[in-house]
Amino acid sequence: MAPSNPVLPDFLSSAAPEMLVTRAAMLKRLRAFFDSRGFLEVETPLLSHDVVVDRHLDPLSVTLFSDPREPDVGDRLWLQTSPEFAMKRLLVTGAEQLQSIYQITRAFRGGEVGSLHNPEFTMVEWYRLGDDYATGMQLLSDLAEEMLSRGTPERLTYREAFQRYAGVDPFAPPSAADHDLHLDLLLTQKVESHLGQDRPTILYDYPASQSALARIRDGNPPVAERFELYVRGIELANGYHELLDPAVLRERNRVNNQLRQSDGKPVLPEESRLLAAMDHGLPACSGCALGFDRLVMAATGAKSIQEVLAFPISRA
Repeated sequence: MAPSNPVLPDFLSSAAPEMLVTRAAMLKRLRAFFDSRGFLEVETPLLSHDVVVDRHLDPLSVTLFSDPREPDVGDRLWLQTSPEFAMKRLLVTGAEQLQSIYQITRAFRGGEVGSLHNPEFTMVEWYRLGDDYATGMQLLSDLAEEMLSRGTPERLTYREAFQRYAGVDPFAPPSAADHDLHLDLLLTQKVESHLGQDRPTILYDYPASQSALARIRDGNPPVAERFELYVRGIELANGYHELLDPAVLRERNRVNNQLRQSDGKPVLPEESRLLAAMDHGLPACSGCALGFDRLVMAATGAKSIQEVLAFPISRA
């Protein structure tokens, strides 16, 4: 009997050298994609006084001490869960050079370890002023076609996907006390595995209750102008026709903190410099965030995020 493969010592990379070469090549292609469309690459802080208030996102905090002898005394800052807040603050400046921006950066989320998750990961995020809902989806579609060579993505509404693969109308009157958790369970267990199998899928028109930082479009029912990219059942990107009304965001923050409390989680700061910027006036735009590590997985057929990271958290 052939000996089993030895376990790599933890000082070695979990990614094969060839995978790291592929990863570097994909980063070059990403930059070429945005550069060819006139986007400016920007950098914003990883540490921030502000944080996204989301029921399901759990940020990591850092104490910014002034006296090294008292490392636990100081302001509480947050490692970004995405660069969204700071990038939108750049858009508010109104500078012509900052109308189309992108960033490739590290992001951090607590409680996320597994075959598709690592607490520290690489995110690609972009915004373009003047883009509406359709234009935002088209840009994501173009990027997926360019980076994955799996054909033009299909577009499927949230309602169509649930009716086709779960046999339910997600916009029907709620049958469970926590309707959104019930829908998330159905999405995970019944729907996602069918998405993006033959070619990438862009899922769009989410329930208004799952709007995050997206606009709500009036209708029967109203829907969130939110879209996500799936490949082989895995969600790679999340985009919005961006919310512009600071009063609406303040209310969403309040509700999300209530939901966090009901889940036994700590509340997060509701006011932010993003809200101050929105009070000043955020121009109409569309934006999207893409998990680069998952993009590499989709391009290479890797089964685990550990295969595409040099040093995942267990080896960090």
